[in-house]
Amino acid sequence: MNENEFRASQAGGVPPTYSHPHYQQPVAAAPVLTPPRPKKKRVAALVTAGTLAAAVIGGASGAAVVALDSGTSTGTATSATTVSSTTNTDVSAVAAKVLSSVVQVNVTTRQGEAIGSGVILTADGKILTNAHVVSDAVGDVTITLSDGTEYQASVLGADTKADIAVLQAKGASGLTAATLGDSGKVQVGEQVVAIGSPGGLQNTVTSGIVSAVDRDLSDISSGEPDTPFGQTANTASDSPSYTAIQTDASINQGNSGGPLVNMNGEVIGINSALYSPSATSTGSVGIGFAIPIDDAKTIIAQIENS
Repeated sequence: MNENEFRASQAGGVPPTYSHPHYQQPVAAAPVLTPPRPKKKRVAALVTAGTLAAAVIGGASGAAVVALDSGTSTGTATSATTVSSTTNTDVSAVAAKVLSSVVQVNVTTRQGEAIGSGVILTADGKILTNAHVVSDAVGDVTITLSDGTEYQASVLGADTKADIAVLQAKGASGLTAATLGDSGKVQVGEQVVAIGSPGGLQNTVTSGIVSAVDRDLSDISSGEPDTPFGQTANTASDSPSYTAIQTDASINQGNSGGPLVNMNGEVIGINSALYSPSATSTGSVGIGFAIPIDDAKTIIAQIENS
């Protein structure tokens, strides 16, 4: 207090008060990294408190949690680079180009119905999605095009460690295949668009920027018997095999398997995870992760050649 305030207090005035402008209340729950699993219609999300954790954003099996080892680093992202001033920022044009190549994936499980997203790879109905979206499917899955047309689909193959699966729509023809880009050319700071079915709301478009590339997720480990990545990740070798593109575009449950695209409408990543600040918060806080499309291309080729 200043000298006048001190004298006033000594003279019987109101006692002075003190504030701590930089003090922050402690956080009640430890942060969790929650991948956007498919929206559950009848099954509640299962996210546990504890150490920093990660869970898939679109798995039919629910929101299993994989804990990040508190004694290890989550990796260092590649430094930012300058984005060309000629970058197209017309999100509506991107949406118009890409929406017809994005599908909703409905999965029936023993626990109920789960919803994820997918990307059309070929005109005859090959669909790219996350492995955790279809890992607990009972029988065929249903894909719904942006115009509402439905097809039954089977799982051609999946790599649970890479969290990539390829589906085949039965009897499909004339579908609009997405254009796959080059994730090796992605720059920090460039504008991106995410498309999918968060909460079952098909054809939802959100936009943001690339926050980081080469974000290392290999330190994820857990004692959970069934992690979102289909592994009991007790060692580094059981952790996800990819480094992720980080984005602040809004990604939520049901976005799993949907595309992250650049402003040319090219798919540069497959949305797979989101970070939540607490165990009870599962919505987007502007920290989402996508599997680089170059990694996905490798898995697609392996599945098709198997």
